[in-house]
Amino acid sequence: MVAIQPARPLPPLRIGVFDSGLGGVSVLRALQRELPGAELIYAADSGHAPYGERDPQHVLARSEALAGHLRREGAELLVMACNTATAVAAAALRAAHPDWPIVGVEPGLKPALAISPSGRIGVMATQATLASPKFRRLLDELLAGAAPGTAIHLQACPGLAAAIEAGEADSPAVRAAVAEHTAPLRAQRVDTVVLGCTHYPFAAGLIAEALGPGVRLIDTAEAVARQARRLAEAQHAARLDAAGPSKLALWSSGEADTLARFVAQRLERPLLPVRRLPV
Repeated sequence: MVAIQPARPLPPLRIGVFDSGLGGVSVLRALQRELPGAELIYAADSGHAPYGERDPQHVLARSEALAGHLRREGAELLVMACNTATAVAAAALRAAHPDWPIVGVEPGLKPALAISPSGRIGVMATQATLASPKFRRLLDELLAGAAPGTAIHLQACPGLAAAIEAGEADSPAVRAAVAEHTAPLRAQRVDTVVLGCTHYPFAAGLIAEALGPGVRLIDTAEAVARQARRLAEAQHAARLDAAGPSKLALWSSGEADTLARFVAQRLERPLLPVRRLPV
């Protein structure tokens, strides 16, 4: 009689996630909810943050380096949890890795247009994102089909991501940057504001308070996580169902303690070790 060996459990899907720093933790949080059995590998490039105030060549080079690192670590799917990196480098990364599913982050203009009562919409983002050809094409396409009277007000927010990157989302520096960058949107009487940087959701309470009652905020982290799940299901559905509790590995080019504390607080996890990025 031949003994039947029990089937080995399938390994969890490994998903690589990178951002210029702490901001991508907002996407990491959504991925953890959407794909609770996946193994997440997060690379925070805090030593080079913020990308929104860097030139495109630097952002492209860092994106290529981080993507390469995450692939070497076994990531089977990549999430670019950074609006600026997506705007600058997504096309290049997809061309360099045609066999690798890659999910990017874009400002939520389409959902904002769908829910705005007046069509007066603000977009808070980095200057690099707002100036990128990718964003401009998206904006032009949506405006071409928008209702008459639609007005989209672009608000670059220099200094806001860097203030949040310090690890305290309600610090005086964050409050000052929020006050400065929301004032023009209040003057334009917008009723919907797109958070076009993954750092900004961590200051969403302050932004909502500064904009006043009735202004809705659009954060695309949940949509990004759903897209990651769709791509994962297309190739690895059985592994998603069979996986156990999620695992998380952290890498950083900046202060390890800052990332460890930030992740522990925002994801309600114990402090995890943070390894130094080798790229």
